[in-house]
Order: sequence, then C-alpha cells, then structure tokens
Amino acid sequence: MKSRHLLPVVTGLMLSACASPAHAEATVDAANPLMQASPLPLQYPPFDQIRNEHFQPALEAGMREQLAEIAAIVANPQAANFDNAVVAMEKSGQLLGRALTVFSNLNATNTNPEMQKIQQTVAPLLAAHRDAIFLNAALYQRVLAAAATDEAKTLDPESAQLLNRTLTQFRRAGAALGEAQKTRLRDLNTQLSTLTTQFQQNLRQATKDAAVVVDDAARLDGFSASQITSAAEAAKARGLDGKWLITLQNTTLQPGLQQLKNRDLREKLYRASVGRAVSGATDNRPVVAEIVKLRAERAQLLGYPNHAAWVLEDETAGSTAAVNKMLAELTPPAVANAKREAADIQALIDARAKAAGRKTFKLEAWDWPYYAEQVRAQRYAFDDDAVRPYFEIGNVLEKGVFFAAEKLYGLHFKPRSDLPLYHPDTKVYEVTDRNGSLLGLFIADYYARDSKQGGAWMNSYVTQSQLFGLKPVVGNHLNVPKPSEGQPTLLSFDEVTTMFHEFGHALHGLFASAQYPSLSGTSVPRDFVEYPSQFNEMWASDPAVLANYARHWQTGAPLDPALVDKLLAAGRFNQGYETTEYLASAVLDQHWHQLAAGSTPNAAGVVAFEQAALKEAGLALGPVPPRYRSPYFAHVFSGGYAAGYYAYIWSDVLARDSESWMKAHGGLDRANGDFFRAKVLSRGRSTEVLSLFRAFYGAEPDPVPLLESRGLVPPGKTKSKAAAAVTP
Repeated sequence: MKSRHLLPVVTGLMLSACASPAHAEATVDAANPLMQASPLPLQYPPFDQIRNEHFQPALEAGMREQLAEIAAIVANPQAANFDNAVVAMEKSGQLLGRALTVFSNLNATNTNPEMQKIQQTVAPLLAAHRDAIFLNAALYQRVLAAAATDEAKTLDPESAQLLNRTLTQFRRAGAALGEAQKTRLRDLNTQLSTLTTQFQQNLRQATKDAAVVVDDAARLDGFSASQITSAAEAAKARGLDGKWLITLQNTTLQPGLQQLKNRDLREKLYRASVGRAVSGATDNRPVVAEIVKLRAERAQLLGYPNHAAWVLEDETAGSTAAVNKMLAELTPPAVANAKREAADIQALIDARAKAAGRKTFKLEAWDWPYYAEQVRAQRYAFDDDAVRPYFEIGNVLEKGVFFAAEKLYGLHFKPRSDLPLYHPDTKVYEVTDRNGSLLGLFIADYYARDSKQGGAWMNSYVTQSQLFGLKPVVGNHLNVPKPSEGQPTLLSFDEVTTMFHEFGHALHGLFASAQYPSLSGTSVPRDFVEYPSQFNEMWASDPAVLANYARHWQTGAPLDPALVDKLLAAGRFNQGYETTEYLASAVLDQHWHQLAAGSTPNAAGVVAFEQAALKEAGLALGPVPPRYRSPYFAHVFSGGYAAGYYAYIWSDVLARDSESWMKAHGGLDRANGDFFRAKVLSRGRSTEVLSLFRAFYGAEPDPVPLLESRGLVPPGKTKSKAAAAVTP
C-alpha cells in the first residue's frame, strides 16, 4: 500500500453532513457563523470568522433543533409515507451537520487544546444524540409504516435505496431491542465515544512527545541539506535551539529510516515510533482493551457473534469468512516474497561488512528501509533521491494531478485567493466542469504540523445533494515536512502517489450527483471507498502524465526517460515487505474485532495478544513489523475503520482491475474518463456498490491484476485479461 487514507473522526450523527439553504432555526445567534448557512460561494465555511467558542453552542443548538425536527416527524398526524418520514429525516439536522462537519474537520487539520476539550465534552453527547434518534421506537415504527405502503413499491431506485439504508441503520443501531437492552446500548455507545476520543488525543500527544532529538548534525548523515534545515527549525519551534528534531508520522516505519546512515539513530527512531502510547499519561493499551471489550459486548447485544460480524454485514465483503479467506490467500505469497527480500538485504549487509573488515549484524526492522534502498539502487541503478528534484509539489499538483483530471474528465482548476483559509499553508481551487459550469471547490492542505493528525485523508465541508441544491467543497490532506523558507518542497515518488490517491477521493466527492446527501459521494462502504482513490494512483506513473509534471524544479528539464524506466521498474521492488506489513495490521484488526464478548484481554495482555495473532496468521516476521500496532492504530481505534482495515486491499482488487481495463481501452482518454465517472464516480451509494463496479468493468472482480502489480503472482497462475465486454 503506497498511500494511507485516514478519514477524520466523526463521533456523532451526520444524517446530512452539509449546509442547507434558508432553514428555520429556533435559536439563531448572528454572532456565531456556524448558526446559519455560509454566505460564501458554495457555502464554503467562513474560516476567518469561526472561533473556538462557536463550536459547542452550535453543536448543542444543532442537537436540540434536530430532536425537535424528529419529534415533529413522529407527531405528524398524516399517515406515514416516504416523504414525511424518510425524506423528513434526511432533511433534519442541518445545523448540527454544518457545525459538526466544520468542527470535526478542523479538529483533524488544525486543532488546539481548547478544541480537544470540546471534543471530549461533546463526543458522548453526540453519541447519545444519535441513540435518541435511532433508538426512538415511535420514529422507527413510522419509517416501517412508510416502507409498508404501496408507494414504497414504486419508488425510483435512489429513493428505494434511501429507504432501505434508513431501515438498515435503524436495525443495526438496535431499534428493535427491548428497553432494558437499549439502556445498556446507550451506555456502551457513550463509553465508546469517550474512549475513541481519548485514544485519538493520547496518540496525537504521544506522537508529538516521541519526536527524536538529535544533538549532533553529523548523526543526520544521509538527510538532504533541506531536511537537516527543517529538523533544525522543528527543534527551534519547540525551544530546542542548536538541536535537530525528527518528528514522527503515523506509521510504524518512519521516512528517515530510509536515509539515515547512523544505525544507532535509526534504531532510536524506530523504537520511538513503536514505543508511542504505551506508557505514562498517553498509554493507549488500557484504552484499546476497553474499546475491544465494549465493542464485543455491543455486538452481542445487537445479536452478532462479534464486532467484525456486525461491521462486515454492511460492507461489500459481507462476512468475516470472506475477509479471512482473502487475507489468508494473500499472506503466503506476500511472506514468501518478503523472506526472499530479507535474504537479499542480509546478503548485502554481510558483503559490505566483509569488505569493510568488520563484524556483520542481523537484519532488524530499523535496518530494512535503509538497506532495501541500497539493494534497489544496486539492482535497478536507481536512487529515490535522484528523482526528488523532479517532483516539486506545485508541479505535481497542478501539472500532474490536475492535468490527469483535465485529460480524463475535462476539469479545470483556478486558484481562489479571495476565500478565507483555516491555515496559511492551505490553498483553495475552483473546479469547473467539462461544460464550463462550476463543479465545486477543492482545498489543498499538504504540510505536516503539530496541530494536524497524522496520515493522509480526504474530507468534505459541503456534501453535494440535489435535495438542497448543494455543490461539493472537499479537501485533501497530507503530512509532507515543510521545507525552510525559500526552499522547494521536493517529494518522494511515494508521496507523489499519495497525492494522486487522495485526489481520487476528492473526485469521488466532486463528481457526486445524488438526490440525497446521505447517499452522495464517498458515503459508500469502507471496502469500496478506497477503490476510486487507489484507481487514481495509476495516473502518477502514466507516461503522458509523468512527462507533464516530472520537471526539474530549477532547470525545468524533464525526467530522463531512462530514469523513468528505472523508477517504474523499481516500483515493484519490496512489494513482499509492503504487502506483509499491511496484511499484519489488517489481521490484527480482524483478530481484535472477531473476539467474542468475555474473551477480550486486559491492558496487560494487549502486546501478548498481538504477538499471538501475528504468529497464528504466519505474519510474525521480526524485520517486518505491522504497519500499525494497536496503541497507535488510529484507523481502527478512533478513525472509523474498526474491522475494516482490510478495505484497502479489498478495494485495490477493484482498482487494479479498473487499471487493466483502462489500459486495454486506450488509457488517458476522455471517453474512458467520462465512462468511469458515469458508472462509478458520480453514483455514490445510490445503488448497491458492487453493481457499479460490474457496470464499469463488465465482469466480477479478478484478483490477478493486483497480484501482478505487486509481483506476487504464484508460479503457474493465469495472467489476467482486462474485461472488454463493456465499452464507453
């Protein structure tokens, strides 16, 4: 997995996470910009007016207002029908949706201690608010009554989908439980909302605290001059003048491990990474243990054997058996390749030690990235640092990411300097469609900062819907280290690919064309939401796209074709490692969430449970640690991917199938792009999502292109053939 997608944490109800036109609000506070729809284009948030003190009053007012709207739906004397029950629910909560969207997104991108306190306060309130709606027996009966009408049998497909999704939400939320069970369920939901918030805040602080301080610049040998300068500035910002600071990213392996020549410093950096959130005030082990325990109890209460069974029932995978089967089938070829890669790296270590006349050492986790790069350079005559000068961030965005979107979909992008920013490092673009009409707004936010959560993700500030006449406002977020003043931001090819990945999510939001906001854009299952983003990665290495953006930041010279060939050939190197580290985390996620109530370990047993799970799955390889360990596994313990981390590789099967289809049909072509947009990107969850894939691909998902792309095809396995039954 070359890119990591982490959606911002939203702990409460967002039936329609968007703003609405003029809406009757009982308690409008003119001084609070969140209390009314934004007057800016497309209801873009007025960031320059929003203050910390605005959030909690708006959230609380939004909850009160929505409960009043729900009460009106229940009290309606007219017979229940689709419009006065289901659509009325869809229209409710506009103030809450607006306030919660802005708050949750800003809390992820530019938080502060006061916002974190607000989050701690409102998280349980939002959980209780959601329960007040979906555990409302009278409301549930009214929706059931609407579903039983003759009208319900003649609804258009999208309206029928909304009705079915609403009924599913009620059922899965526990609407059919008895009152005693509902009381316990409310308590569990409140506790879990508090715990996931605590996990997130512990991790953010632990990651900040674990930054590695370096006293001697000589130990940074291997870093570029700009990286050393950035480390000095990061240290100075924390009052550590004369020192250097290596800040941590969210994953186990840190980028610096690939470059640092000093083995002791590499080990220190690695241990700082894996040692996060396992002691002191930010120890997440008790939080993990309690989250897993309560999730298992909640699943049992809802009638499921475990939390994973509850989650996967509503995903395209459908069951724990399907996910377990996929992970088990992928593990042997991935591990076998990783072991071959380890042998190659160990051979290099031994040879260099012998040539230098020193004692060799055993390959460890903190050695792999550094020596893997040496093997790659030796095998492919390729050095990642040699291509960085050709990947200046502005060029990658505007002449790469945007260029591909223009060629495929006819989009155009124009900077909007007149709109307020929530941080000076961000930039806003106006997006116009193929016919010249305004499609939406795009926020680019790529630099790391202490106030920002780790990882890379896309979010929506305004969700498209025909119901409210709204167009989308979306954002992409990375954590690229910011260079010193006047220096260019030069990316690795992995970071380039991540930009294309996240923009795939942005396109999914921008192209949304749904009637109802809760079925719009990226409101699809977790194991489908990554499909458009992973598909969009293919354009990062497309020859025509690469030739347009891969230009030397100083001279403008194009990347040498011979270096391009080496770059692409080297891209399949180390795939055994990358797939294995990912699978290890996916397996940990499933093991945690397939535990039955009463069988979960306590805090002291968290590490032992991890080790046992990896050993059982055949993924306990010392030099290949899981991409995330439990105490800093934000995806599943605070980010909405619980029992769903497998989604990346599940979606990647669809993405690589679609890539093979594109190549078979001419590649970067408007007809191909328009076809993919019409069949997949514009549809949201307006129908069952696998049918969208089949309508585009013309066949069932085929795992072979994924295995081919990673060099993991077992000997004798039939090569894939791109489906050709459906054409634009």
